[in-house]
Amino acid sequence: MFHDAGDVRSLVRLYPVVSIVLSAHIILWILFVLPLTALEPVWQYIIGTNGAIRNGEYWRLISPLVLHYDFNHMTANSLSLWLFGPWLERALGKGKFLLLYIGGGVGANIATVLLLPPMYSHVGASGAIFALFGMYSYLALFRRDLIAPKHTQLLLVIVVIHLLLSLMEPDGNLMAHLFGFATGGLLAPFLAIRPQLPMFHVIRS
Repeated sequence: MFHDAGDVRSLVRLYPVVSIVLSAHIILWILFVLPLTALEPVWQYIIGTNGAIRNGEYWRLISPLVLHYDFNHMTANSLSLWLFGPWLERALGKGKFLLLYIGGGVGANIATVLLLPPMYSHVGASGAIFALFGMYSYLALFRRDLIAPKHTQLLLVIVVIHLLLSLMEPDGNLMAHLFGFATGGLLAPFLAIRPQLPMFHVIRS
């Protein structure tokens, strides 16, 4: 699950999906914080706006997954993906990992559309990140052949801490966090894990 965060070349080589998503987080954040007013209509066209999604603009269920309002928001989600994404990408394979990540994010955004007001707008990868936590929780509870008991306890503590932190965020989208987590847990039984892959490892260049 954890890796040597300083080895960027190994991250890119071994975990291309995580690397591409992280790059998209950073590049798009930089692009939209630049003082280019011409990009404001683009931003408004791709953020998640419940009313627009209900009116058929369904791309807004996916595009917000790589957009963030500010540096802290982008950094927190990117750091979580950097820490918790690589093991799952390697264990599941690129295709299944992408299904989990995007499926969790879309599930979170659908819940946001259904449960929050039409004028509510949202961006961020939190729903997709919580889908990873949902997958890890399923493995910790039901696939103990893959995870040692001490690692199970650590994983569950991490998940609980993130859920509690989401409750304390004044501007956080709790619906996205909860339903992203639930979507990841529901998808988990259908995504086969490579049992030979150790849960904790360090990447070496």
